[in-house]
Amino acid sequence: MNGVSYYNLDKYSNIIDIRDNYSYNMGHIKNARNIPYYSLLSNYSVYLNKYDTYYLYCDSGIQSKEISDRLNSFGYKTFYIKEKYDDIK
Repeated sequence: MNGVSYYNLDKYSNIIDIRDNYSYNMGHIKNARNIPYYSLLSNYSVYLNKYDTYYLYCDSGIQSKEISDRLNSFGYKTFYIKEKYDDIK
């Protein structure tokens, strides 16, 4: 399992909101950057490097877990945030 609690992260963590742009613009975790999941999966080498650690979140945690697992299989260091976005905001 590569899930972490949002409440264990610090303000310098690389947090990525993988929801669509509309959802991000309606509200997001402070300092999170928006890279919709479809863009992240098709262009991960543009957005990520293998030396940093990233924390992904979505509305439910399900999609961020799946994408985190896939990115980790490509050699990236990612974790998914266990909490639902609505539980954090």
